[in-house]
Amino acid sequence: MKHSRVLLSLFFFLFSAAAFSQTKKLVTLDDIWGRNAGTFAQRTVEAVNWMKSGGFYTTLDGGKIVKFNITTGLPVETLFDERQTNVAGKSIHIDGYQLSSDERKLLLTTQEEPIYRRSSRAEFYIYSLTTKQLTLLSRAGKQQYASFSPDGKRVAFVRDNNLFAVELASGKETKLTSDGKRNAIINGGADWVYEEEFSMARAFEWSPDSKHLAWIRFDESRVPEYDMQLWGGLYPVDYRFKYPKAGEANSLVSVWIADVLTGKKVQAQTGAETDIYLPRIQWTKNANLLSVRRMNRLQNRLDLLHINATTGQAQTILTETSATYVDLEFTDDLTYLNNSKSFIWSSERSGYKHLYLYDLTGKLIRPITSGNFEVATVSGIDEKSGTIFFSSTEASPLERHLYSIGLDGQNKQKLSVKPGTYTANFSPDFAYYLLYHTATNSPVTVSLRDTKTTNDLRALETNDDLKARLASFSVSPKQFFQTKAADGSPLNGWMIRPTNFDSTGTKKYPILMFVYGGPGSQTVKNEWDSRDFFWYQTLVQKGYIIVSVDGRGTGARGTAFRTSTYAQLGKLETEDQITVARSLKTLPYVDPNRVGIWGWSYGGYMTALCMTLGADVFNAGISVAPVTNWRFYDTIYTERYLKRPQENAAGYDYNSPVTHASKLRGPYLLVHGTGDDNVHFQNSIAFENALIEAGKQFQSFYYPNRNHGIYGGNTRMHLYQMMTDFVEKNL
Repeated sequence: MKHSRVLLSLFFFLFSAAAFSQTKKLVTLDDIWGRNAGTFAQRTVEAVNWMKSGGFYTTLDGGKIVKFNITTGLPVETLFDERQTNVAGKSIHIDGYQLSSDERKLLLTTQEEPIYRRSSRAEFYIYSLTTKQLTLLSRAGKQQYASFSPDGKRVAFVRDNNLFAVELASGKETKLTSDGKRNAIINGGADWVYEEEFSMARAFEWSPDSKHLAWIRFDESRVPEYDMQLWGGLYPVDYRFKYPKAGEANSLVSVWIADVLTGKKVQAQTGAETDIYLPRIQWTKNANLLSVRRMNRLQNRLDLLHINATTGQAQTILTETSATYVDLEFTDDLTYLNNSKSFIWSSERSGYKHLYLYDLTGKLIRPITSGNFEVATVSGIDEKSGTIFFSSTEASPLERHLYSIGLDGQNKQKLSVKPGTYTANFSPDFAYYLLYHTATNSPVTVSLRDTKTTNDLRALETNDDLKARLASFSVSPKQFFQTKAADGSPLNGWMIRPTNFDSTGTKKYPILMFVYGGPGSQTVKNEWDSRDFFWYQTLVQKGYIIVSVDGRGTGARGTAFRTSTYAQLGKLETEDQITVARSLKTLPYVDPNRVGIWGWSYGGYMTALCMTLGADVFNAGISVAPVTNWRFYDTIYTERYLKRPQENAAGYDYNSPVTHASKLRGPYLLVHGTGDDNVHFQNSIAFENALIEAGKQFQSFYYPNRNHGIYGGNTRMHLYQMMTDFVEKNL
């Protein structure tokens, strides 16, 4: 059907009519978070480590590291079995593993303790596949980021903020730094904000010849501390960590290079400016040439530096600039080719992310991809055949398809056929690859392919068991549509409607909108939804319609669309959600007095703005772990999109829900974890204070010691039951 103001194109019905039969079972919260949790869990093929000997890979499953023949799928050898191995009479449990480059040793991760999103500490063991001997890597305490050298003769790791290297043959442990100190100096590991916003935890790299280690040193002495109380004992425990809020001091960063044999160190000359970011270090194919990426504080300039590992001298190879910001993610496909003469670089200088070929001096040889679409990821580069494999949005911003193209920019081929989202994992010799496919109506399937023919050789995972379970439940599909932003721009959305939906207008349905809305994000994609799709089914069964729309500032539609919200986060995004909600209210089957909204994190922020600035449109809202004032959030993320508060105070304050607390009208639920190291509980406290001062009634709930994900034990069941009750009562 069509509607002149909202549903411009409604399509993609996902399940057969039989799936809507009233004889089907109803989805319950128990099936998602409770006693039957896992009912809708999909299986996949993960932790695949390809071996150099063509056609084999290893996986970790049930404490066993097994070698498989890729073409038959049959196991050919068990490399390690934790049930048959013990240390001092005690069994060990494997959390992860690495295989040395010569495939003679395993580096086993045990007793892993998570720290933040990407960091952890653990005990590591070396297991010899030839002698069957198991050896503890170090006896001086747990380590972080343990990694084999390229020749497999050493392992580097971080402990107590210092960098170490262990010679495996002798067991000799060399301490390469000695100034590491908690909340002061970190060598070889990222600080909190780099880990969160630059997606990195390990901050050291081995040289190709295994003779040098390069690392980033973080001096976070001047970074203000955040004090987070942990509850449970007679007295709460203070957990203090360095967290640079917008406009505050960052870590002073420097890059160092050490000779692992002599211990001699040299500092890379990264420039006189110290208020900078050094978010990536990477060795070129030349063992004496280190690659470093440098960004200015406002992140509107990025330089690629080449560093002489002997002298520390630097040369600026190329520079990316922007009137808004240079997003590191869009330049993160840097690959140095084996010819030691050129490299692949990704950039959005054309208005879309594309791939370019440069020589080592920084001279552009040629663009490789082009067009009004974005390259999403580089899956692999087969230099023997001169082929790049990549995924892109060329077919649709809602999808990611796999393509191949020559290094000369010619002979582009689409390697995926079905609608949906694809990722690929290539063997080192590029003889085979695993192709992962998912769509909004289909859980993941994994197939083995031959790169020469691109034919499926066999299926590794079909999720037929999940599909069979789904067939016994009443499940309503997502239907994609297009609508308009406040400025008339086309926006993508999806809708889930009750199975016995009546479009005539005889029955009026309430709507719950889901929003995230952060820069570059997408909630509207043709992929399997493992997040909240089945919770939405419990609401749809009760007569609710669920809608999500990606407004301006979201991803996969080019630089101009994504950066339109620059320096005014929240403004255009909120206008778009309000405009969409107004349009939905005009549909004949929608109850205009029962339109609500909810979101988590950035979506919680958006919900708070919609419930205040859009108080005449939204009738109820739920904010989970929201930012309520960007002054409370970290430097890297916030300043990238808003500049510093010293330079753009209005951008921070006008679009803060705290500023508009007096406008709240409808029922509002505010939820936060007190142990949120990312979006601090402080955000909800500030908004609550503003609401109280304004005389506004609202509901709030805090989860003791829970982090940004708010999980653990019965937590998710409790949260989703509370949100369900709130929706049923107020919408």
